[in-house]
Amino acid sequence: MARASIQLIQALHETAQRLAQGAAYQWGHMGSCNCGHLAQTITRCSKGTIHGAAMWRHGDWREQLRDYCPQSGLPLDEIIDQMLDLGLTREDLAHLERLSHPAIVQRLPQDRKRLLHNRREDVVLYLESWAALLEEAPLGEVRNDSPKASQTAAYDHLLTC
Repeated sequence: MARASIQLIQALHETAQRLAQGAAYQWGHMGSCNCGHLAQTITRCSKGTIHGAAMWRHGDWREQLRDYCPQSGLPLDEIIDQMLDLGLTREDLAHLERLSHPAIVQRLPQDRKRLLHNRREDVVLYLESWAALLEEAPLGEVRNDSPKASQTAAYDHLLTC
């Protein structure tokens, strides 16, 4: 789970608010989907810039995150770098694209646990629930991140560079 920080919590709230107020949303567009909107907030890049950055390599956000390499110099990897620098993990972003992180889904109201990954209202609820979860954590604390998971992520990184 992401490292709690005021900046990350603000980014989650701001993204949820923009979506709730009607910002252009299209799940199949790399700059207007769930991760794309959070990337817009964090990087201040436009949806077109983010989408264009993603076109240098094939795949959706999940595939791009799997292939991510901080030394690649690819534009989307630089955007992902900024997101990771804020305390997010690649796993957080993959879960965001599908609204599927177990700790966040567990916090949802009982009648809203089955979110649709491409429905604006569900994305807003997920982002707000995620921000609330991070607000409860001591700032800077990494939650649900076992040493084994970190080792696996490091190994995955070596395979993709």
